[in-house]
This record gives sequence, structure tokens and C-alpha cells, in this order.
Amino acid sequence: MDSILQSVKKDLGIAPEYDHFDEELILTINSILAVLTQIGAGPSGGFKIEDDTAVWSDFIDAERDDLEFIKSYVSKRVKLLFDPPNNSFATQAIQERVNEFEWRINVAADEYVSDAERAKQTEGV
Repeated sequence: MDSILQSVKKDLGIAPEYDHFDEELILTINSILAVLTQIGAGPSGGFKIEDDTAVWSDFIDAERDDLEFIKSYVSKRVKLLFDPPNNSFATQAIQERVNEFEWRINVAADEYVSDAERAKQTEGV
């Protein structure tokens, strides 16, 4: 499943045809995508979804295999914000995973920027 909204709904256990929470999910997803864009993991001009037609390849550059786990990151963040577990241990476990993903995304984004800067410097030589 390539739709951002539908894949998040699947991870939350929401049937694809059940659209009662779509507006709230879209707002939450867009907030998370904005954070990802700020740390360099999305399109430089920003990105938002409006419905289930936006797909992951619209957000994640197809050449960036190092950012594939963004899908899990977004789903886990949505879970914590939209439907947090009742158990504090489960919440902590998800939060730790989110923190790890965030760190890894940040590192991957920094490395990508550094590689791009090196390529520009090499072209100028």
C-alpha cells in the first residue's frame, strides 16, 4: 500500500473504507511531515496530504533508500498522538522507537546534505 493515509490507517487498525477519523489523521500526519521536512527528510518546499491520494514516493525521494523507515516513524508518531496505548510501558517503548527513528532520520538527512555539498564543491574544481 503506497497511500500515506491508508498505510497509517492500516497500522492503526482502521479499515480503509472507514473515513470518520480521516480529517484528524490528516492533520496529525501533516504535522509530523512538517517536522520531518524541517530536519531535512522531505521536499524542501514542504509537503502535506489532503486525502488518500498522496503516496510515500511523493514525500520520500525514490533515490533515498536510507529513509524508508520514515513510514514506520510516521505511523508510530501518529499512534502516540492519535491513539496512545493505555499502558505506560507500551507508550515508553513506542516513544523510544520514535526517538531512535528521529535520530536516524536526522543523521541520514545530514549525510545527504553533506554529500550534496561535496558534489557541488567537486563540480567547482
